[in-house]
Amino acid sequence: MIKVDIFSGFLGAGKTTLIKKLIEEAYKGEKVVLIENEFGEIGIDGGFLKDSGVQINEMNSGCICCSLVGDFGKALRQVVAEFAPERILIEPSGVGKLSDIIEAVENLHLENVKLNGFTTVVDAGKAKIYMKNFGEFFNNQVEHASSIILSHTARLSEEKLQQAVALLREHNPQAVIITTDWDKLSGQQILAAMERRDTIEAALEHLAHEHDDHDHEHCEHDHHHDHDHHDHDHDHDHHHDHDHHDHHDHDHCDHEHHHDHHHHHADEIFDSIGEETARKYSSEEIENALQALGDQQKYGLVLRAKGIVEGTDGQWIHFDYVPGEADVRKGSAEVTGRLCVIGSGLDQQAIAQLFGL
Repeated sequence: MIKVDIFSGFLGAGKTTLIKKLIEEAYKGEKVVLIENEFGEIGIDGGFLKDSGVQINEMNSGCICCSLVGDFGKALRQVVAEFAPERILIEPSGVGKLSDIIEAVENLHLENVKLNGFTTVVDAGKAKIYMKNFGEFFNNQVEHASSIILSHTARLSEEKLQQAVALLREHNPQAVIITTDWDKLSGQQILAAMERRDTIEAALEHLAHEHDDHDHEHCEHDHHHDHDHHDHDHDHDHHHDHDHHDHHDHDHCDHEHHHDHHHHHADEIFDSIGEETARKYSSEEIENALQALGDQQKYGLVLRAKGIVEGTDGQWIHFDYVPGEADVRKGSAEVTGRLCVIGSGLDQQAIAQLFGL
């Protein structure tokens, strides 16, 4: 029987870091295949994971819905047929809906394949602001999880951590919630929480009840992936008044998006800019560029940036950014430099200029 583990989580929550830890500590000796689904044009995480001995199957088809009706099923069938793994890890786009992924796997009716757990990684310090501003996507990931693993808990006060847990419990009373800093836990401890059957069955039951209550909306709209969709006006119900986004004082961001009343797809709400580049950067250049991305007036609301680029000193630079936090480090080389910026209302030209593209 092939186990399928789904790793959901909003942009920059730490899904890839968690998967790396589990591969190194909990999945040892198992034949594991990872299927990634990147939102945007350029897949980056395969470069971070390639040294872990995991087969990467990246699908860069943009809108999560299109992947599900086409590439996703094909990729999953191909993985089962060609690799016959013991375990398949599915890492959906950070702006994908977990319910869509679960349904996509169920609807394939694959023999000898069982849904083994639905893990959602949540950045504990950003749960409130993402729930308020991108609730349709963020809350879906929380509500359908069988386990919720909080990241970046070490830097939070006990009070803030308890507030985050209470917020998540409002949307999911059954899931196992891990609040302990990952460094203090073994991969085996985390996996044991992820594989608890009672919470997995509860998550599946919740999804089934949703179907009873609401007719499932099918994807009928055309997806024109012309890679210039970053300039589309967001004339839907999600009014992103960037002056009200404050990632340091979460209570100032109070325009809510009630996900129960809307059904949007990722490319209606989020923009992505992906580029390949042979340009060489200094670490200082990258650090300055990432710091500058916090200027919402100039660049739009940047929720995530990541990349692997060649350094001027001959070493390669790997970088990650979420609002208010940047991580720039040395890493292994790639066939060419790649970077990706994801957010809402992005100014594509200004961001390209910032990175000298």
